[in-house]
Amino acid sequence: MSEVILKTENLVKTYYLQQETIEVLRGIELEVKKGSFVVIFGPSGSGKSTLLNILGSLDRPSEGKVYFDSIDLFSYDDNGLSEIRNKKIGFVFQFHHLLGEFSCLENIAMPALINGTSPKKAFKQASILLEKFGMADKVNRLPDELSGGEKQRVAIARALINDPLLLLADEPSGNLDEENTNKLLEVFINLKNEGRTIVLVTHALDIARVASQAFKLKEGRLYAL
Repeated sequence: MSEVILKTENLVKTYYLQQETIEVLRGIELEVKKGSFVVIFGPSGSGKSTLLNILGSLDRPSEGKVYFDSIDLFSYDDNGLSEIRNKKIGFVFQFHHLLGEFSCLENIAMPALINGTSPKKAFKQASILLEKFGMADKVNRLPDELSGGEKQRVAIARALINDPLLLLADEPSGNLDEENTNKLLEVFINLKNEGRTIVLVTHALDIARVASQAFKLKEGRLYAL
């Protein structure tokens, strides 16, 4: 059997407001095998981003466990989690969060530079990734000079620069038209075929058709599709 690289046990997230308690996640059980492409579908407000943020250690659960790469993720302090994220997890967001004053090449290389990689090596790897995604001619372009689909490809390349064990994508096609969405899905399928492990959350049910596993998040619980 394939190795389980990510696992949750009874994952709960509750927000306590002044006069209201909101249970966003209610006992989530999920296993992600190495090299799989997992899609979690749900409408806006269903808790998809909350779940993804917890899986990526950007937020802590109210209850439950997350095991990643054989470690109890939240047994680490914030500094430890920051190091794990930088070295082992790549993030792709709906609003790509590219740095506007930096070129495509510089945006992609940034996490590697932060990780202590030499500039020569970081920029070489960033250049390889740009070429891989068919954007070798965009090396010196600024984000504002790119289309939406190109920005997302740069964001994916940036997420891959440190060769992470896990790629997490939050509504990556949310702002794209059908043509660019299909191109983006092709990128994710190719990454999956290379052995990358991907967890993607989306409100677009048709994306689930290309997944190794697909789930629906409804009323705080996860159901297999």
